[in-house]
Formats: sequence, C-alpha cells, structure tokens
Amino acid sequence: MKTKIATIFVIMLASTTMMLAAGKTVKIKVYGNCGMCETRIEKAANSINGVTSAEWDKSTQMLAVTLGEKTDEMAVHKAVAKVGHDTDKVKADKAVYNDLPGCCKYDRPAHKAKGDCKDKKTRCCDKK
Repeated sequence: MKTKIATIFVIMLASTTMMLAAGKTVKIKVYGNCGMCETRIEKAANSINGVTSAEWDKSTQMLAVTLGEKTDEMAVHKAVAKVGHDTDKVKADKAVYNDLPGCCKYDRPAHKAKGDCKDKKTRCCDKK
C-alpha cells in the first residue's frame, strides 16, 4: 500500500515539474514579409536565454514564443528589433531596417511602438 502511494506521489510530482518547466507561451506582433524574415525573427528570439521555442507566422505576423519562468518578454522584443523587425512594443532602428534585403522591407507602422516613447509624461505611445 505504501509503495502505491509513493508511486502516485512521484508521478504527480514529475507531472507538475514538467508542466512548470514548459513555461508560458506569449504571442508578439512582429512585422515582416518573407521566409528570410521568418528565419531572422526566429533566430533572434531563440537567442534569448530561456526561450525554448519561437515560431513566426508570416500570414498573421505573430511570433509565438515559449518563455522559461524567469525569461523577460521584453528581451525578445528588443532582440527582434535589433535585427530590423518592429514589434508591437519596440521599433527597430532605422539604419538596421534600411539594411534589410528589399523583400524584407515591410510597411512600417505609422505610430510609435509602445517601448519607443521618450516622453513618459504625455503618454505619447498610448495615442493611435
């Protein structure tokens, strides 16, 4: 009887540990156009310590990222912007965007990305 209870306890503990280790999946809007964009975006996201998977969907322009427990989502936004792709929170540097291949140059959003706001008093990033 004690063996059965101990076995059940071990199985429950292992299951809980696996679920916690899986992390959480977040979706991030990332602008891009083609397969080269997909490769670049996913590589940038996967370069962040704690990211266990990253998949960008060209048709929806959404990046699904599975983050470890201590992984900062903003680090993913910054890494993707660093390689030339705007996200919904961080805008890529103009020079980096301009260096993208022609097929990768997407229509940039007219409004500032939320993380791009310099004037915190007026909340300029909240305006659409």
